[in-house]
Amino acid sequence: MSFSLTCTDLSFAWPDGGVLFDGLTFVAGPVRSGLVGRNGAGKSTLLRLIAGRLTPQRGAIRVSGELGYLPQDLTLDTTLRVDQALGIDAIRAAITAIEAGDASEQNFAIVGDGWDVEERADAMLGKLGLGAITLDRSVGELSGGETILLGLAAELLKRPDVLLLDEPTNNLDLRARKHLYDAVDAFRGALLIVSHDRELLDRVDQIGDLRKGELTWYGGNLTAYEEAVATEQEAAERMVRAAESDLKKQKRELAEARMKMDRRRAAGQRAFEQGGIPKIVAGNLKRNAQVSAAKHIGMHSDRLDTAASALAEAEEKVHDDDTIRVDLPKTTVPAGRIVVRLEDYVLRTGLHADLEIRGPERIALTGPNGAGKSTLLHAIAADDKPLVPWRLLPQRLDLLQDSLSVVENLALLAPSTENQYRRSRLARFLFRGRAADQPVSTLSGGERFRATLAALLLAEPPPQLLMLDEPTNNLDLASVAQLQDALASYNGALVIASHDLPFLREIGITRWLHLDHNELTEIDPL
Repeated sequence: MSFSLTCTDLSFAWPDGGVLFDGLTFVAGPVRSGLVGRNGAGKSTLLRLIAGRLTPQRGAIRVSGELGYLPQDLTLDTTLRVDQALGIDAIRAAITAIEAGDASEQNFAIVGDGWDVEERADAMLGKLGLGAITLDRSVGELSGGETILLGLAAELLKRPDVLLLDEPTNNLDLRARKHLYDAVDAFRGALLIVSHDRELLDRVDQIGDLRKGELTWYGGNLTAYEEAVATEQEAAERMVRAAESDLKKQKRELAEARMKMDRRRAAGQRAFEQGGIPKIVAGNLKRNAQVSAAKHIGMHSDRLDTAASALAEAEEKVHDDDTIRVDLPKTTVPAGRIVVRLEDYVLRTGLHADLEIRGPERIALTGPNGAGKSTLLHAIAADDKPLVPWRLLPQRLDLLQDSLSVVENLALLAPSTENQYRRSRLARFLFRGRAADQPVSTLSGGERFRATLAALLLAEPPPQLLMLDEPTNNLDLASVAQLQDALASYNGALVIASHDLPFLREIGITRWLHLDHNELTEIDPL
């Protein structure tokens, strides 16, 4: 059987009237499909619609076979046992009752064909790196990453034919990501993944680009998609340049036609006034000239309208994925200058940290979830340990005041700067004009991240040490690229805790530190 999901004429609008989809139609076949698009494009909403968590205003969604869905914001009741989270507790209880002598029809009905459910559950947990977790253990004892993998195990135990995954690698360490990658490689149904994880998206068979309510499919993985889009954008930009040139030409020719008409009208008037042409003849000539001129000008006006339409159509094909362009000379740290010095600093995790950071080093801090990476970043920032101005971007983007606008938040962090200067700097972070006046509470995830990053980098005094804790979590690919652009202009010391290896490689890490089992060690580049 060929498993697939089909959306036909799908329309969805938010309660405030904002239209997200209007007539969206697509088919995702029995392959691994990645779904990309800007924050706010509707990727997670589309998965929620398919999963039945939201109801469309119009259209139909058809899923062939069993559906599995792992949401981005997965939360499990911490009081549950693992078998309850996996949805197999009733079958386990029925099997136990039968083995104890209660051979009731109800127990056999509950078990059905699930006699091997414990073995399958243990095997599934083992494949996902959760082999040490017993079925009777409490969910509250698991880490955030283990909870996500447990949620995936629950979906896979249903043996779904169609599986939806929404940002599944968020909060997963490198070891957990490897297990998830293996599970994706092994899945044989129709798989639709929303993710910004480059390594994960390079394992899919096709990429769907969700943009302005429309979905365009590209064969191949993320790398092939980016190459195809780059080729398309080069062609689109050539079309824009050609259309702009033609529009200028048509404007020039229309102006010249009007000038010629005015000169002929003036010449005819002079001839009539000098008495060289009889009045009736002059009138006929004038009327004929006006008709001819009107046709001529009308032709050029039509050409001008056609050229303007062609330009608008060409511009529509050019993506508006702007890049951040910033200049941050005041963040420069001289080479060799000591920025951080921790000597036998004891963290609450028990780690005795010895760490010295010099000059504009770019340090990657890696390690499994729960090893203490965030704790170490906060320790660096605590007790005046940094020897230069510093800023910390935590995983939770709660540094800005929701009730204030973007520019008002920046004013709190850089009070001595002029408002116009603050706005000009925010424009380089893509908050132009009225966008800078948006309340922070109304921003999308990517916009909120960009606003927080702008506030940190533009704050007073300029930070010569910047610490980022899992900065690419919940960012779309365009936002990750914007972060890379901003960091390319940053000249201070940089410490980044992250599991996102492609991102770390892109930003020019000069030193790699690994934290595990209360040991901080320097490692070779991964």
